[in-house]
Amino acid sequence: MARAQAAVDRLVESPSADPERDAPLTDDPRRDAELAAVLGAGGALARALPGFRPREQQVAMAQAIGQAIVARGALVAEAGTGTGKTFAYLVPALLYGGKVIVSTGTKTLQDQLYERDLPLVRDALAVPVTTALLKGRANYVCHYHLERAVREDRLPSRDDARHLAKIVAFARTAERGDRAELADVPEHATIWPLVTSTRDNCLGQDCPHHDACFVLKARKEALDADVVVVNHHLFFADVMLRDEGVAELLPNCNTVILDEAHQLPDTATLFFGDEVAAGALGDLARDAELTARTVARDVEGLPDVAADVTPAVRKLRLAAGEATGKFTRDAALARPGFAAALDALAAALDRLAVGLEQFAERSEELAVLAARAGDLAQRVAGWRDATDATPESSTDDAGWVRWIDVTPHGFALEASPLSVAPLMRRHVEGSARAWIFTSATLAVGGDFSHYTAQLGLENAATQAWTSPFDYATQALLYVPRGLPLPNSAEHTDAVVDAAVPLVVASEGRAFLLFTTLRAVSRARERLAAALAARGLDYPLLVQGEGSRSELLVRFRTLRHAVLLGSASFWEGVDVPGDALSLVVIDKLPFAPPDDPLLAARLARLRERGGNPFMDWQLPQAVISLKQGAGRLIRAETDRGLLAICDPRLIDKAYGRRVWQSLPPMARTRDEAVAVAFLEGLRESTPAPR
Repeated sequence: MARAQAAVDRLVESPSADPERDAPLTDDPRRDAELAAVLGAGGALARALPGFRPREQQVAMAQAIGQAIVARGALVAEAGTGTGKTFAYLVPALLYGGKVIVSTGTKTLQDQLYERDLPLVRDALAVPVTTALLKGRANYVCHYHLERAVREDRLPSRDDARHLAKIVAFARTAERGDRAELADVPEHATIWPLVTSTRDNCLGQDCPHHDACFVLKARKEALDADVVVVNHHLFFADVMLRDEGVAELLPNCNTVILDEAHQLPDTATLFFGDEVAAGALGDLARDAELTARTVARDVEGLPDVAADVTPAVRKLRLAAGEATGKFTRDAALARPGFAAALDALAAALDRLAVGLEQFAERSEELAVLAARAGDLAQRVAGWRDATDATPESSTDDAGWVRWIDVTPHGFALEASPLSVAPLMRRHVEGSARAWIFTSATLAVGGDFSHYTAQLGLENAATQAWTSPFDYATQALLYVPRGLPLPNSAEHTDAVVDAAVPLVVASEGRAFLLFTTLRAVSRARERLAAALAARGLDYPLLVQGEGSRSELLVRFRTLRHAVLLGSASFWEGVDVPGDALSLVVIDKLPFAPPDDPLLAARLARLRERGGNPFMDWQLPQAVISLKQGAGRLIRAETDRGLLAICDPRLIDKAYGRRVWQSLPPMARTRDEAVAVAFLEGLRESTPAPR
């Protein structure tokens, strides 16, 4: 894991020294006036965007971001729903930011920024900035792998054959080669890994299609552009690996804006750590066996050596046991046969690496495969043998935890840092550029300390702006009476029973959000039976029965739908208008305490005299709850009811801290009041034409 520190060491390269770098974030009346004019009534944004409404919170946020950009400082900015934070950071970024990287949470938001928001602001300001969109290489069709897939004609399914023909035609005419532009091939189609590249299997300059490479074209455009839009996974992957071009962008970048910044602690942990997944091992085995039977078919024994990896992966999965979940390394190694299976896998990878290296000079493809096999062999062995207690940096937060994530059909060997704060702190404070971290959910009751401590941002400025929405009249918070404790077997049934009168009163138009997929499955059965008993046929949309985007399109289109979902629907979901009037949350979203990484972090906190619950678990739960609650009110005309079915919100002393962190809604515990509120919304909603 020393590579994480090395990556940060080499990436603290900075643009030329700026005398304003250490200046305090002070007001500049002229700059503040300019931003107020742009975002005010009759300003550039109002003229460019019909229906634009000036918001004082948006202006204040833009002014604070402008200060941080000019001073080359770090700002952590929370903006309540409806503030318009995208425009609040794009306007000062385009006016004062120099070369800017904007990173957001998902590829969907990335496309929205690049295709809609950024051009609108650029045109409204009439500033001559160039823009670029940069995604991970798996998002671009690879000419080499596409050609190989056509030549080898060994596709897993008939659907893949149909998709392949469409991708071939697309690649001939596409400008960017971005798979998102080919709507005819589903996002999760199994053909995509066969026609795109990874960092491991890219042939680089030795590729015969190097000059036509879509990835290189996107990277060049990003290097030349004034504003580059990326996503968090790409940003951190490149910080670690210098893979897709962001690491090349950073040394010359003046401003980094990280939107949806509440995701960063988890994303940084993922990329500053290490993972060896069964899928990556299977990809290596497939590629090696195929190459051994084609490029090196005359080499006796090599195909057999390549074929040995797949059964070794299967044996390790079997040795991991039937129980799925996350387990510490020590617990995994204690299982009968697991250590032996792990050693056998490492040995199979070693044999493959040695076999490939003997013939690496034949082709770049063999050389790349040899390097992949050797790297994976080393990481598998390192997962078993590395000592967690050995510091791998000179900071007090050093330390790693190694664990395995066992799924029904696979596994991942994980190594995670207990804290990413030292790495992030050095990265942020060692560069002469502005860093803007923004989201609707960063603070707990106005306190940013939990968030800033996770990312080493203790020296950053922090500011929060409340939502401009009138939650006191637009929304009602309801906590049902008489519910069992959340860890009881009957809790999910009780949640559904409490939700049914609300769903009936709102005539569907509801999200039911749960903390586990098991609860989603149970709730679906009970809710379907309860609605059928009342003669109601509201469409039930359930996570797992379609992609998230498909379910959301159906929810917005169908009248009276009820969507049941878990973690992926708690954030990044926007359904303004009367299609959604009710959000039910089953319990406060505390992370499972048996998660190995969380358990290790809590133990470290306890050793240092902290309170694991108050200092970590509660703040994390509050931030997650704020995300889920934020699905309800998305526009100034929205109205709706938020039901939180967790008695701890009322019965526990910390409950007050939780609900005070939510928007200032009216509150009730009376079911009749909640039902009447929803019926009033229904009566005031115009009938569909």
